[in-house]
Amino acid sequence: MTSSAPATRAYRRLSVEERRSQLLAAALRLFAHRPPDEISLDDVAEAAGVSRPLVYRYFPGGKQQLYESALRSAADELELCFTETPSGPPTERLSRVLDRYLVFVDGHDAGFSALLRGGSVAETSRTTAIVDEVRRVAAEQILVHLGADRPGPRLRMLVRTWIAAVEVASLIWLDEGKQPTAIELREWLVDHLIALLTASATTDEGTAEAVRGLVALERADGPVGRLARGVAPLVEGAARGL
Repeated sequence: MTSSAPATRAYRRLSVEERRSQLLAAALRLFAHRPPDEISLDDVAEAAGVSRPLVYRYFPGGKQQLYESALRSAADELELCFTETPSGPPTERLSRVLDRYLVFVDGHDAGFSALLRGGSVAETSRTTAIVDEVRRVAAEQILVHLGADRPGPRLRMLVRTWIAAVEVASLIWLDEGKQPTAIELREWLVDHLIALLTASATTDEGTAEAVRGLVALERADGPVGRLARGVAPLVEGAARGL
């Protein structure tokens, strides 16, 4: 009777970049659903299936360095949400951007809340700068979709104000158990931007020019047309009462 040698598991040593990516992926999974204050290096080591000293070897700055690196990686992913080919109706492009953004929020719930609400011991000027960069990239992309090559201060302020509203709405959405649905929230956020643009266009020519360009590219049955038809009776009723 012969016996075969026990099967051995193939082992491949990871490169420095592969190991670092593995640790970052493990940290991202943890930070996505738990505030950074609640996560230790032991948690990251266990999630990655490595020892704590190995985590320190790749991130000698400890949890703070690991958190900032994970945040940078998440920020890169979030910035990609706002990248959209500038063709077709602007509100359709914006809807696709918001769909990707809300998928990100949904997948990073507790970590997203902790990130935007601040107050964490892991929060530093560097982490704040990373978050602000995402907001800047988002604003620039929205202005591209509005066709604003040289936006004035009013239009820039409007877009930044809307992005802040999107962040707050996302936090409330998480607090409310992700209700209404992501689709309903996205539609409301698109309507919100249209309403802001329309109101500002009455007193700012730069915004008015952007609105004219946006309307020219929209479909009659799209969000702009739907909102206009819904608002018209309200405005007419108010006008008759004046």
